[in-house]
Parts: sequence; C-alpha cells; structure tokens
Amino acid sequence: MPLLRLEKVSLAYGHRALLEHAQLEIDRGERLCLVGRNGEGKSSLIRLLSGEAAPDDGSIWIRPGTRIAHLAQEVSPDSEESVFDIVAGGLAELGNVISQYHHVATELAHAPSSALTARLSQLQHALEAGDGWRLEQRVEMVLSRLNLDGDASVHSLSGGWRRRVMLARALVCEPDLLLLDEPTNHLDIEAITWLEEFLVNYNGALLFVSHDRAFLKRLATRIIELDRGELTSWPGNYDDYLRRKENQLVVEAQHNALFDKKLSQEEAWIRQGVKARRTRNEGRVRALEALREKRRQRRDRVGKVSLKLEEGELSGQLVFEAKHVDFSFGDNVVIKDFSTRIMRGDRIGIVGPNGAGKSTLIQLLLGEREPTRGKLRRGTRLQVAYFDQQRESLDPDAMVMDSVGEGSQTVTVNGRSQHVAGYLQNFLFPTERLRSPVSTLSGGERNRLMLARLFARPANLLVMDEPTNDLDVETLELLEELLLEYQGTLLLVSHDRAFLDNAVTSTLVFEGGGRVNEYVGGYTDWLRQIKPAHKPESPAKLAKPAPETPRTKSRKLSYKDQRELDALPAKIETLEAEQGRLQASASHADFYQQPNETITATLARLQAVSAELEACYARWEMLESQVAANEYMRQQD
Repeated sequence: MPLLRLEKVSLAYGHRALLEHAQLEIDRGERLCLVGRNGEGKSSLIRLLSGEAAPDDGSIWIRPGTRIAHLAQEVSPDSEESVFDIVAGGLAELGNVISQYHHVATELAHAPSSALTARLSQLQHALEAGDGWRLEQRVEMVLSRLNLDGDASVHSLSGGWRRRVMLARALVCEPDLLLLDEPTNHLDIEAITWLEEFLVNYNGALLFVSHDRAFLKRLATRIIELDRGELTSWPGNYDDYLRRKENQLVVEAQHNALFDKKLSQEEAWIRQGVKARRTRNEGRVRALEALREKRRQRRDRVGKVSLKLEEGELSGQLVFEAKHVDFSFGDNVVIKDFSTRIMRGDRIGIVGPNGAGKSTLIQLLLGEREPTRGKLRRGTRLQVAYFDQQRESLDPDAMVMDSVGEGSQTVTVNGRSQHVAGYLQNFLFPTERLRSPVSTLSGGERNRLMLARLFARPANLLVMDEPTNDLDVETLELLEELLLEYQGTLLLVSHDRAFLDNAVTSTLVFEGGGRVNEYVGGYTDWLRQIKPAHKPESPAKLAKPAPETPRTKSRKLSYKDQRELDALPAKIETLEAEQGRLQASASHADFYQQPNETITATLARLQAVSAELEACYARWEMLESQVAANEYMRQQD
C-alpha cells in the first residue's frame, strides 16, 4: 500500500494551470527527484503534499498514521528562539522536553541551585519515559553535522544559515515521508556529502527538488517530471530520464509539426471564398473548429534561456600573481602563505567550507582588501564582472527593466544594440514582469536577472560567487556551455561538484589552517590527486602538513640580476601591449586583404613577441624564486 496518492489533482494560480489532473503514488522507501523548469510549480506541488495548500480539484490520500516533514524553499521568519529550540521543535511534544532539558542543563552548569537540579531530574524522567535520550542525541548529531550552534539565536543568522536550521528540523523527526525543496542551497560540500550519506541510508520515503546533479544522481531511484501541468513518472536514474525525455520531445515535435500542417491546410480551405462555402462540408467545418480548440489548449514548452556574454578587450597575459600572501581578521588567520599565478584564459574553481575565506580571497585578488603580509600583483586592462552571492547589487525597489538598463532602454551585447525588453526575454522574463519590482521575484528569477545584468557588461575577468543556487538544471547546463566558450578569465566559487568538474581547469582548495593549495582540474580531479584512504567529508578535514623546504645554500642575486629583475615587469607590460595590438590587427576582417609582405611581417612579429614574452616570464619566475628562497633561508637563520 502506498504512503500517499494523488488522484486527478488540479491546481492553478490565476489563469495559469500548474497541475492538470495529476496522478502520483509514493511508496515506502522510495527516493523520488522532482524535476522541472523554474516556475513550473514544483514548490507548489510540495506544499500540496505537505498539507500546506489544498488542490482546486481532485484528491490527495495519505495513509493513516503517516508522518510527513517538509523543508520549504524559503527560510523561516526571524525568531528570537534558539537554534536548538527550532531544531528540537521538529519532534513535537518530546522536542519541547528536550529543549527544556538543554536549557536547564546549561543554566545549572553556570549557576548551580537546588531548584534547577530538581527540575533537571524531572526532565530526565520524562526523557527516559519517551525514548528521549536517543532523540536528544539525534538533535545534537544533526546540529554537529550541519555545523550549527544550538545556543545561537535564529534572529541573528543570515538567510542561508536559517535555511540550515530548518533542514536540521526536518531531519530530526524521522518522518515516513520527507519533502525537501532545494536542500543543498547554501550548504558547503562537507554538509552536502554528509546529507547525501544520511539520505542514502534513510529508511523513510523521500521526495526532493534539487539542481545539484551529483546529488540527485546519487540519490534518486525514480524521476518525477512536472512539465506544463502534467506529472510524468520516469523509472530509473537521472541519465535514463534524460535519454528518454529527449526521445519523447523529438516525437512530440514531429507530432506537433504534422498537426500544425493539417490545421494550416484546413484554414486555407475555409478561406477559399463563396465557391467553397457553397460546397462546404459541415462535418469538415466542425472538425476544423475542434482542431482550433485543440491548438489553443496546447501548452508549448517554455523556451530556453539564451545566454550570451559581452566579452571585453584582451587583458594582459598575467591576470593575478600572489606571493606568500597572509590575511587575518585579528587573531583569526584566514589565508596563510598563499602563492599562485593566474594567467589570461584560466578558469579557476575555489572550493572550501562555508566561512573558510573564499569570498575574502576574491576580495584580495580584486584589490578590495589588502593582504596582511606578502605581495599581490594585478595584470593590466582588467574589466571585471562580478556575480555576487548575496545579490546585493540588485536594488529590491527597482523595476526589473531598470536593473539591467540602468535608465537606458537599450543594452549592447557583442557589439549589437538591443532593447532591454527583448534582451530580458532571452532570460525568460515576459513583458508583464519587466515593470515589477525586484523584491517580487523568486530566487531563480533573481539569479537570472543577475546573469542578465552581468552578461550585458564587457568583461575579460568573470568572477562568480555561487551562481548556481535556484537555477534549474537546463539553465545550469547552458551556463556551463557559455563558460566553456568564454575567452576571458574565470574565478568560480561553487559547492556544485558537477558544475565545477565541467567548468574549471584548476581548483584552489581551502584545506584548513589558512592553507590554500592549487590542483589541476575540477572537484573530482582534486579528490583523485590527493588519493585519500577513504572518501573525504570536506577540504577542511584533509589538511596536510606542509613539506619541509630543504635547506640549501643561499645565493644572493648579483647586481646585474637584480637590475634585470627590477626591469622585467615594465618590459613584460610593453610586450603584452604590443602582443595585444598585433593580435587585434591579425583578427581584423580586412587583415588578409593586405599585401602578402605585410601579412607575413605582422604574423612573424606576433610570433617573435609571444616567444620573447614567454622567455621573460620564465626568467622572471626563476629570479623571483631565488629571491623567495633567500628570504626563507634568512628567516630560518
């Protein structure tokens, strides 16, 4: 017998039907992933299943005694309650006893009294009578795994951390059916991998919505798709669903093309004039009316987001260079002895637990903060486009249209001027939404608006801090394709493992104690390179002691070498500028219409400048390494 069944359920908001005669059964122990485009109604369906909303038509049957817990996509309102109280509240009456015990035990530890001791004894008896100790340990375990401070006030937490609190509340009550709406949003990789393991071993049924492909591939035993008001069950894993869905869409397109052709022929027949009307077959007329009604009721798929990025002029070959950089907030060491070189065209992923310092590292590289120690060099001709994790650059009171156009009615993308309304349609914003305030947008719509705003600005350095939250999988894959074609430099902070694997060429990993190390490839490549004895929970738990630097005899730079080192940065900048001019000339449409001698000379000079530039970089690196070795030996002595 199933836990839950939907029978011909319909739901509409205004004139838009989210569900039309939907059918669904959920059996004990199943793990179902609910997929669909942003705005299709996935969150509304979950609210129906949780009992927070009622259908317009049809029925929802729930097996008597079934416990259902729900993690909403939106965080709870601000509350003066503690994190422990909110999480334990998921256990109903016994949760209240657990909360009281926690608070009385804390008070007793700070101020012993006979009254508190007596009250604690009463609560202990109540816990023993209702299996409370096991549940209390479960609350503590979930708080620990999600890195939550039970004594903190929910009111003091950010939206992302309040969402973690509500996730913990949903997990502790051991429901028969657990409903999770985007559970991985705002979680770091450590918390996501723990949640995966927890849910894999979870005995109850699970229905979840997630854009995290690694997460859903690991968990889902069946895919439920919500598409244009219809619920379709796809047995098997996510890859099976993608293959079958593609075949279904091909068949649907063929069927629609045949239908439209027949409708067009009938419309041409009905318009033939007086002669046709005299011989008109009334049955054929009625059939035409039926075709018109069927076409009117057909719901076409929402178009794909059209992502195009306005690329700026070429930056210098060197984008960033960090040498032995430290950064601290008081006594808290965030970054320690960090060195790297980022070149034009590199795509760098940045990985680490929440609070490790990923955003701080970006601020250091961009010059928004200064290092406590060490040197940072920034390249020339940088044009930065910054996707902000908190979407702080969006004015909630501004209209959607003004957030992109900034008062102008047009935007320029890749040299072509375009009206803001048409540009925003590429990001699936209908005309009626353009004059809505930003505050009325959903999380997915705000992310799309941020992307539209970002991509309308010329940039050769793209900085993206958690861009994947609230985006549907189809838009994520389109964003990946865009980033792979992007010719500039990319800095990407993300907890989406599949997105990192597909978008970056190397990864900076926060490995604890302020250490940031670089690895070739994405997240999976990093795991392969460190070759742990078991699968790690996070970068923070894999900190390795830095290898000791062998003590070699120090050799101070000669006067000539020091002069050469001092002159190299200016020489490199001059060569980069000449290289940029030559590359621009060679890429011009009229370049190959010039005399052969001019073409040959330009290409030869470009090759020579590029070779000289590489030699300068190699020489600069060697001299700087020698200086760093001398400084290290001096400090050791």
